[in-house]
Formats: sequence, C-alpha cells, structure tokens
Amino acid sequence: MKKTNKKMKMSYEPEADVLRIESGSGPIAYATEIGDAIVHFSPSGLPVYVEILEASKFLKQASTLLHAPLRGSFVPARA
Repeated sequence: MKKTNKKMKMSYEPEADVLRIESGSGPIAYATEIGDAIVHFSPSGLPVYVEILEASKFLKQASTLLHAPLRGSFVPARA
C-alpha cells in the first residue's frame, strides 16, 4: 500500500450531532448510506469523506470497545 503524508481532518457539529471525517481530497464520485453513516467515495472507489449521524450514540457504543482509561476521552459530554 502506498504511504501518503495527508492528514485526516475531523469535525463535530453538536447542533446536528454529526461527526465528519475527511481522509482525502479530490472529487467525490458517489456516496452510500451505511446505517447511521454516509460514506463518500472517490472515482477510484476509495472512501474520502465520512459523515456519522447521531455521533453521540455511535461514540458511546464505540467507547465500550476501548480500554477503560480511554473511554471518557471519546464520548461527547452531552446529556
């Protein structure tokens, strides 16, 4: 696999409870919805942009897979 020096960008919009992850740049050819996520793909079929809907719920569920010391750092402070 080819290594690149591109940095991943992440942002969170609390009003909409959406986590956005950008892993590449360039054109988006298509997107598909997978559960509570929308994955945008490049023309070559690589995922370049991901939107996680209901991010708080997702992060709470995902945090159960982490070791106890890491859990608190991945769950948004929302009621």
